[in-house]
Amino acid sequence: MSLPWLVADIGGTNARFGLVARPGGQPEAVAVLDVSQHLGLADAVAAYLADHAGGVRPGAACLAIAGPVDDDRYRLTNAGWSGSVKELGIPRTVLLNDFEALAISLPHLAGDDLVPLGGPPPTAGLTKVVLGPGTGLGVAGLVPVREGWQPVPGEGGHVAVPAVTDLEMEIVRALRADGLPYVDAEHLLSGTGLPRLHRGLALVRGIAPEQLTTAQMTAAQITSSDEPLCAETVEVFLAMLGGFAGGVALTFGARGGVYLGGGVLPRLVSRIPGSAFRARFETTAPALTEYAAAIATVLITAEQPALTGAAAWLAQQNPDVELV
Repeated sequence: MSLPWLVADIGGTNARFGLVARPGGQPEAVAVLDVSQHLGLADAVAAYLADHAGGVRPGAACLAIAGPVDDDRYRLTNAGWSGSVKELGIPRTVLLNDFEALAISLPHLAGDDLVPLGGPPPTAGLTKVVLGPGTGLGVAGLVPVREGWQPVPGEGGHVAVPAVTDLEMEIVRALRADGLPYVDAEHLLSGTGLPRLHRGLALVRGIAPEQLTTAQMTAAQITSSDEPLCAETVEVFLAMLGGFAGGVALTFGARGGVYLGGGVLPRLVSRIPGSAFRARFETTAPALTEYAAAIATVLITAEQPALTGAAAWLAQQNPDVELV
């Protein structure tokens, strides 16, 4: 496959693109496009190449999609884009789930890319998982293999919401009575879910729910004592997320670490240490508390980790490629 390579991270809100000029290189000419401003993937790719990449024609591409992929076909879970990557006209295009690409990035992140959230440092060479609330709630694993690493995609964000405390169960019941017959994890533990969780808590407390956006709720002045319902919503959110992360860690046997990505948590990073996140993570299964306590939890703060993962996947699949 000739270079440069096109890499992309296509979410329900933003489409991030970059070019890889050499094997093992980091994405360059990175640009973020608004998904709502483009008719589909082909239109967004054409706009990026024309407006941000000097009209270059990539020799291959790896595209991370926020939704299920099947060979050459994709469908965005939280946006209207769907189709086949054959329409892009790029000689070879690989599709990955967005959290699959995020998982592949994990061995390539270090230093300021990561913030510890509890437990020991991550263990190299062992199975890892990544999850996180963005527009939706993504989950993927990363398993060591002879050739390097193998990502394991999934749709774990759509399992039942991990309601454990009486308050959490009351919130779920209130939302079901409010018209949401099945409450899955993504319904509450995501960027779109945080306002829904706020509404559920307001219903439980008998308070008229205020219509707030996720950005408003995660702003420092909103998540303070000046707005107690928002502060309590964030507390419940982080506690439930800890329980969800613990369940994912146990499912994969992720002794190499649990990494958290997505666009919501970096805005809440100052709230996590004082929250119930880590305690709920370690006590997800009381019989396995020591097992969970030995697993690192780490926040990803790198700006474009899925692009790094897409580039790493192409390099792993083509270790002898030459620049042409």
